[in-house]
Amino acid sequence: MKLKEEVNKVIQAAFDKAGIAQTPIPVSEATKPEFGDYQFNGAMALAKALKKNPREIAGMIVENLDLSGVVSKSEIAGPGFINLWLNPEWIAASCEKAQDDTRLGIGKKSDPIKVVVDYSGPNMAKQMHVGHLRSTIIGDTLANLLTFLGDEVIRQNHIGDWGTQFGMLIAYLEETGADGSGSLKDLEQFYKDAKARFDADADFADKAREYVVKIQSGDAHCLMLWKKFIDISLGHCEEVYEKLDVNLTREDVRAESFYNDALAKVITDLDKAGMLQESDGAQCVFLEGEEIPVIVQKGDGGYLYATTDLAALYYRANVLGAKRISYVVDARQGGHFKQVFRVAKEAGFVSEDVRLEHIAFGTMMDASGKPFKTRDGGTVKLIDLLDEAVVRAKEAITAKDDYSPEELEKLAKIVGIGAVKYADLAINRESNYIFNWDKMLSFDGNTSLYMQYAYARIQSIFRKYGQEVEGKIIIGDELEHRLSVMLLRFEDVLEKAADDAAPNQITTYLYELVTLFMRFYERNPILKVGVDEETKVSRLLLADLTAKTIKQGLDILGIQVVDKL
Repeated sequence: MKLKEEVNKVIQAAFDKAGIAQTPIPVSEATKPEFGDYQFNGAMALAKALKKNPREIAGMIVENLDLSGVVSKSEIAGPGFINLWLNPEWIAASCEKAQDDTRLGIGKKSDPIKVVVDYSGPNMAKQMHVGHLRSTIIGDTLANLLTFLGDEVIRQNHIGDWGTQFGMLIAYLEETGADGSGSLKDLEQFYKDAKARFDADADFADKAREYVVKIQSGDAHCLMLWKKFIDISLGHCEEVYEKLDVNLTREDVRAESFYNDALAKVITDLDKAGMLQESDGAQCVFLEGEEIPVIVQKGDGGYLYATTDLAALYYRANVLGAKRISYVVDARQGGHFKQVFRVAKEAGFVSEDVRLEHIAFGTMMDASGKPFKTRDGGTVKLIDLLDEAVVRAKEAITAKDDYSPEELEKLAKIVGIGAVKYADLAINRESNYIFNWDKMLSFDGNTSLYMQYAYARIQSIFRKYGQEVEGKIIIGDELEHRLSVMLLRFEDVLEKAADDAAPNQITTYLYELVTLFMRFYERNPILKVGVDEETKVSRLLLADLTAKTIKQGLDILGIQVVDKL
C-alpha cells in the first residue's frame, strides 16, 4: 500500500471541496507521535496565492477534511501546520489485507521500465578482493528491489577481460599447462609468477606481446587459451557469488571484449556528430565547461575505457531498450561517468528520456580509518573475508543455544554472510565505513543479527501458540497504532529507496520497525495468562505481519532469515 498517497488523496479532496484550485504539496511523516501520523505543511506556501493567512487556509482545509475513512482526526498547530491521525479501524483493515497477501499489499508498478544495473565488475586477471564487495551487494540489492517493484531488470557484470596483460597470462598458462586445479587456484600468485617470467625472460615477453596481437586479430589457438583463462577466472567469481548469495550468473556477464567490434563505430559516430578533435595525436571530445577532454582513441589507434563505456551505453539504451542505466561503481570514478554520460547524450547514443546514474559508494576502512588491507599491507581476498565471517558467526551464536554440527554450519553461513552484507548496506552508500566484526555480529543495534533474532523470536511465539490464527486486528493502544502504521509504510519506503538507489533507507526502516516491535512485545503480552483470545489473536496477527515484513525486507537485501536463533 502507498500509504502517503492515500493520505494525499484525502488532502486533495479537502482542497476540491474548499474550492482551492491548487495541487497540495505531499504530506510528510509526523516527527513525533504527539503530532499525529502525518503532517500537511502546505498552508504557508498557499498564503501568497490565496491572499489569506496560513492559519486561515489550514482552517479551510480542516473544515473540509473527510474524517470517516483514512483520517479520523486533525488539528492545526503553529502558523498553519495540520497534524493528521489515521483511523484505527482503517489501519486494522489495511493490515489484515497486507497480512493475507503474499506481497504484503505492495503493488507492482503500472508503468514498468527496463533497467540495466551494472555491478560487481571483477578483473579476470585477479581474484575478487574486498574492493568488489560494495559494488556487488549494493548492485544486487538495487536489482532485487527494482525487480520486486515490477521493473524488468537486466543485470550486467562488466568484467575486465581485454588488455595487454592477457598476452602475458595466456602465454604463461600455455607454458605451465595449468588446468585450474593447480597453479590457477590462486589467481594473485599466478599473475605474480607470470609477471616475474615476463620481466626476467625477453623471449617470453616477446611471445606475450605477440599473443596480445593474436588475441585481438582472432587467432584460434590464442583465443582458445584466452577463453580457458576467462572460464577459470569466472569460476573463482562464481564461488564468491554463491557464498555471498547474490544473483549474478554467467548469462549476466558482458565483458569488455563483448563491445570490441563496436569501438570503431563509436569513433565514426562521434566524428559524424562533429564532436571529435585531435590533441597530441589522440582523438578527444572537449565538453563545454570541462578542462580535461574525454580521450576516446590514443595516437596508436588503441581505445580507452571511455570508448568501451560509450559502446556499452549505446547497446544498453538502443539494443536492450533500457530507460534507466545504473552503474554501481566506487565514488572515485565520478568524474569519468559524468563526462561519459554527457558525451553519450550529446552524441545521441542515448536519448534524453533515459536516466543515466552513477551509484557511487565510499571505501571500506579498517579500525584505524585506512583502506582495509591484510596485516602485511596486501589486498584482502573477498573469499577469505567471507570465510572468516562464517567462523566468527559460529562463535557468536554457539553461546546462545545448542545446535547440531549441521545446524550450526548452516546457521553460521546465514548469520555471517548476512552480517557482512547488512553492515555495508546499513550506511549511506557514499560514506566510507569502518569494518568492525564485533559491531556487525552484535545481537543489539542496527545489525542483521538483530533482525534475524526478532524474526526467530516471532516464530517461537507461533510455535508456542501451536494452532491456526484466525480473527481480526484490533488497534487497542498507541503502540499498536504506531506499529500498524509503520507496517503500512513499507511500500513508500521501498519506492523511495528504489528512486534514490539507497539500500540504507530499507535497513533504517527495518531497524525502526524491529525496535518498535520489541517495545510492543514487552508492553503488550501476547501469550501471557489473562490475555483474552480476541486480543491475543490481534497481537499474533500484528506479530505475523511484522515477521513477514522483516523477511521481505531482508530478502531484498539478499539476506536470509532463520526460524530459530
